[in-house]
Amino acid sequence: MFHQDALLKSIEDALAAIKESTAKLNMLITCGAPLRIDCRLFNCAVVFYRGKILGIAVKSYLPNYREYYEARQFSPASAALVSSVSLFGQKDIPFGANLIFKAANVKNFNLFFEICEDVWVPIPPSSFAAMAGATVIGNLSASNITIGKSEYRHQLAANQSARCVAAYLYAAAGFGESTTDLAWDGHAMIYENGNLLSESERFSTSEQIIFGDIDLDRLAQDRMRLTTFGQNAADHKMQLAAFRSIEFDLDRPQGRLMPDREIPRFPYIPADPAKRDQRCYEAYNIQVQGLAKRLKASGIPNLVIGVSGGLDSCDDR
Repeated sequence: MFHQDALLKSIEDALAAIKESTAKLNMLITCGAPLRIDCRLFNCAVVFYRGKILGIAVKSYLPNYREYYEARQFSPASAALVSSVSLFGQKDIPFGANLIFKAANVKNFNLFFEICEDVWVPIPPSSFAAMAGATVIGNLSASNITIGKSEYRHQLAANQSARCVAAYLYAAAGFGESTTDLAWDGHAMIYENGNLLSESERFSTSEQIIFGDIDLDRLAQDRMRLTTFGQNAADHKMQLAAFRSIEFDLDRPQGRLMPDREIPRFPYIPADPAKRDQRCYEAYNIQVQGLAKRLKASGIPNLVIGVSGGLDSCDDR
């Protein structure tokens, strides 16, 4: 069906309708779509803002194993002959797998999109995008569901967000996606530097919205402190030079906004009792191991433990 003119024409009509109907919405919207460019079919993510297409991200890696036959219909991003296209009267729309969308008036908001299988490969495109400056990574996925796959998706999103010191937004296809022999669970997740901020209800038959507050300044600070992040980027500067920055002005909400995310009262102590017990176990044994090694190395046969009752020892008696 992907090669049928009727389907491809209806997709273009739908994209044109989205472009027109979102012109007054202060919302950056990304929509997955197969697009025919230069007699090739590409799996794309079309990025809209205020009635304009900011760019079109293209899928790099096409699965052709097990239940997947994507290489039969689509071409990878590397096969594209052009770096820009014209659609719906808009010319020179950036096109490719190397686009980073940067909000000129929001510090550290640099957005990159990859598609489904791109994050399943050994070196995802988002790894290079993060080193090129992307702080938020989106993944539009038509990932079908199989037993145990949800757990692996969590691992992928958590690890990729942590390795890239970035936010990772993942959205999979949901109920009613197709009438084939595959099933879809509508799995959506938001991770920030390895931490889950929000997750959808899987197998829901109704539409859902998940959201989360992302601390962009924290991500930038963490990258600055992790000296190996910059070293790794320097080692791949040839690949990073290929990325293109698509700048746009984001209409920032007026007034004071309160974050929805919970700020823990004790940030270094997990609220989950099981995790807290694990941390205490580790802290205790780290101290024991360190002290035992020190005593063994110093050759001291006896140990005297002194207990202070002063305020400087946090004794409140």
